[in-house]
Amino acid sequence: MDINSEARLKAMRRAKKRQEIRRRITPWLLIAVLIAIAVFFFGGKIRESINLHEDREDAAVIEVESIESADIPGSDQEEAEKEEQEEVEIIDHTAPGPYAEVYSEEKELFFDGYEVTGMADAGPVPEEVMSEYAVLIDADDGTVVAAKDADIRIYPASMTKILTVLVAAEHVTDLDDLYMMDISITDYVYKHDCSAVGFSVGERVTVRDLMYGTILPSGADAALALAEYVAGSEELFVEMMNDKLEELGLNDTAHFTNCIGVYNDDHYCTLTDMAMIMKAATENDLARQIMNTRIYTTSSTEEHPEGIEISNWFIRRIEDKDVHGRVMCAKTGFVNESGCCAASYQVSNEGKHYICVTGNAWSVWRCIYDHVALYDAYTN
Repeated sequence: MDINSEARLKAMRRAKKRQEIRRRITPWLLIAVLIAIAVFFFGGKIRESINLHEDREDAAVIEVESIESADIPGSDQEEAEKEEQEEVEIIDHTAPGPYAEVYSEEKELFFDGYEVTGMADAGPVPEEVMSEYAVLIDADDGTVVAAKDADIRIYPASMTKILTVLVAAEHVTDLDDLYMMDISITDYVYKHDCSAVGFSVGERVTVRDLMYGTILPSGADAALALAEYVAGSEELFVEMMNDKLEELGLNDTAHFTNCIGVYNDDHYCTLTDMAMIMKAATENDLARQIMNTRIYTTSSTEEHPEGIEISNWFIRRIEDKDVHGRVMCAKTGFVNESGCCAASYQVSNEGKHYICVTGNAWSVWRCIYDHVALYDAYTN
């Protein structure tokens, strides 16, 4: 046998030996794998069963302890529950709050009541005013300075929120109180394509933030939450709004069906009505403060650690225009049925006070320029 043949023979023997080893080991490896799988699967089931049994035992113990404690007259638990019930303070948010009697400085300067005069003698609206409806009222003596179809019924859109904030301001007692945003509110805002502050479901928002959020960005989420906080429901809050209209003597020509300004054929007022609502809101110190704010940042929450910055864009955009004074308060609105509308309150350079309301313009900027034109034509 030559060297090459001997090498081939040895190689064949080694290969055969390896095959034999693999043949013997393979079944044991399979068995080991199956055992490992079984241990993992059944071990988990056993642990789950043990945990479940322990949980049931714990629950049973707790239930028994609760029953035993409840059955024993004068037990610690019963006494604690009594004390807790006695400590709960029931707050009626619909009762007049402290801000209802805190009036702004303007109240002493304005005319008494909410009925304007001089409509027949009112001046013409400047030609550059493109809004279909317009009125300018001297708030010091209650006369109509200029008007165009000011007593025609309109849909006030988000100007509605002026009354929303006024009614809330007259009934809230604690601006730092919290309200948890509900999914029904965010769903409503989404369904009706309303403007919003951007609060999240479950976010705990202060009443103060709801007030500012209702006016500055015209947040429907804030307005709905405010209504529910004050009255328990929007429906009950709207009753309070209409009661306020009656108190102001405007209920013959004004009626609201919601706190946001969403279109409804039975949700209406005239421009002079809205001017008087603005007057009443300006007379309330809290409402005036909110409508006079240009920029505001909401409180820090878990959902918004840095708060949400919101702005009253009407005031910010008109403040560099020549209106012969300063626009102090404003609120815009828009629905398809009313076009763009706005209400503003101005203090003139001479120290007089005017309220301007316009309706059915094609843009917010047109509203701004129409207010500028009216102030420019009739105030000094």
